[in-house]
Amino acid sequence: MRIALTGGSTGIGAEVAKKLTAQGHHVTAFDISEPSENVARWIKTDLNDPSSIAIALTMAEGPFDALINNAGLPPREGLEKVILGVNFFGFRSFLEGFLDKLSEGASIVNVASRAGAQWRENLDEVKALLASSAEEVSGFIEKHEIEHVRAYNLSKEAVIAYTMSQTEAMVARGLRMNSVSPAAVSTGILDDFKAAFGAKAANAIARAGRPGHPQEIADVIVFLASTESAWIKGQDIVIDGGMSAMGMSDALGLNG
Repeated sequence: MRIALTGGSTGIGAEVAKKLTAQGHHVTAFDISEPSENVARWIKTDLNDPSSIAIALTMAEGPFDALINNAGLPPREGLEKVILGVNFFGFRSFLEGFLDKLSEGASIVNVASRAGAQWRENLDEVKALLASSAEEVSGFIEKHEIEHVRAYNLSKEAVIAYTMSQTEAMVARGLRMNSVSPAAVSTGILDDFKAAFGAKAANAIARAGRPGHPQEIADVIVFLASTESAWIKGQDIVIDGGMSAMGMSDALGLNG
């Protein structure tokens, strides 16, 4: 298979590239940093720069059998505009520009986050973001009083909602698209999440016993990109070591 991967140089993306390459697949990585191994081709891509996305799309030689949208930024103070720019607007622009490069039956996998789980509760704001453009991001941030943690959460809420909303359109094109929502994962940006979510994150990790390993998330992504998952469409797959189930059990009073 020929697979396109955004964000393939570190963390989950690097593990995805490693597993795909070990299985004999051809991986083209679209990343601002060059992966050191496990990719057949690197196309430098800054998802916060529309011109960079446009150039990368012209350089991508299809058809591809899968597109894995993994690139993203963690919640870092003062980076609200960039977080929304990369995690949602850049993600959406790259994905939509890539559709004609996908083969019949191709799979799209979008990496969201457990931090996006409240998309239903925040649906009005999610819809407002979905209806916005990258050029409007500064005004959006000001109007909705978005700080860095909310920017991250909202970007992932939007990825989940967008993935679901495009299911029928993808089926009509002969494609399928799903998202995955990892919780805390032991990558180089785990400390960013601990700082952003504080005691809540620490407690969830403690109850689960440990953070996830990037290879555990990569296993699910690789499965969703494969033909073995062909009947899974429009789903958000949560990978969190039981954290969501524990939280729901608490809320429902099911823990004794």
